Amino acid sequence: MFESFLVTGGAGFIGSHLVRHLASTYPAAKIIVIDALTYAGRWENLGEYANADNVVCIHGDIRDLTMLERVRAEHEPDAIVHLAAESHVDRSIHRPADFVTTNVVGTTNLLELGRQLAEHHTRFRFLHVSTDEVFGPIMTGNAEADTPYQPSSPYAASKAAADHFVRSFATTYNLPVVITNTCNNYGPNQHLEKLIPFMILRARRGETLPIYGDGEQVREWLHVRDHVRAIDCALHRGTIGATYLVGSGDRLTNKQLVIRVCSILDERCGGHHASQMQLTADRPGHDRRYALDSSRIHQELDWHAEIELDAGLRETVAWYLDNAEWMEAARTPDLNAWIATQYGHE
Repeated sequence: MFESFLVTGGAGFIGSHLVRHLASTYPAAKIIVIDALTYAGRWENLGEYANADNVVCIHGDIRDLTMLERVRAEHEPDAIVHLAAESHVDRSIHRPADFVTTNVVGTTNLLELGRQLAEHHTRFRFLHVSTDEVFGPIMTGNAEADTPYQPSSPYAASKAAADHFVRSFATTYNLPVVITNTCNNYGPNQHLEKLIPFMILRARRGETLPIYGDGEQVREWLHVRDHVRAIDCALHRGTIGATYLVGSGDRLTNKQLVIRVCSILDERCGGHHASQMQLTADRPGHDRRYALDSSRIHQELDWHAEIELDAGLRETVAWYLDNAEWMEAARTPDLNAWIATQYGHE
């Protein structure tokens, strides 16, 4: 049992669900949350846990070494879960340098912090959350932990570089690290640039539902609550130095997924939302297929995805329909400008 967790990116989508999970599962532990509160991070995502006795919220940027040193001195966490990242592929195509500074330099800053903390804690761990996109397109079969990296986008390249830095610190400095690579996540509180909330927002506004290329790109979908359980398992029981691939096995084309979302909207709101679908020009470097072999985390940690895709999608659609205020607050001037210039949703 860790006494205190440092969660980076804890006001974002996956991070906020992880903070909720850790704070409720380990009420005696302190949860230190760092978030830069850029376009995708909001303290409101933490709900009642933003003010919980065992949660400390810090508005800070992982590129800020002075801030990180202050966190070390004041809190001395014995576990770091690193989620903070620029994660939107379309943004990486237009602003790749932002992804280098946050995802590579920021990760290295945290690894240096981890080195200092590991000197004072016998059971220190650094868990780094990565993505299936580092493997590039998997046209047949499944990516495995030792599959060579072939990132296609600046986002995927920055995450691949971060993964390499994490492994290098394990080898060079004996830093106790664990890496998880996950597939596409979905669920409540996800930022409106991502595929599912993006389609829900536009469908309810009577706007077109743009789908890149022919819409036949295959993605694997995992509910965020299943993902944070996997992070918890890997952090507490994973083998030091191991990489765990975290997937659900639920694979659909982008077009199939949008049709499912539209069908749920039809049941809830009436209408025929699939008629708003429109194929658009494909995105540069758009990978055709992702698929993960999750057998290691199944066998070693007895973790399995529990939320069936259709039930998870129904819950997710209902959450967005029932939280119109959150949707409008998330539709910032930055997001409005981005939507006005291009269609993006991954």
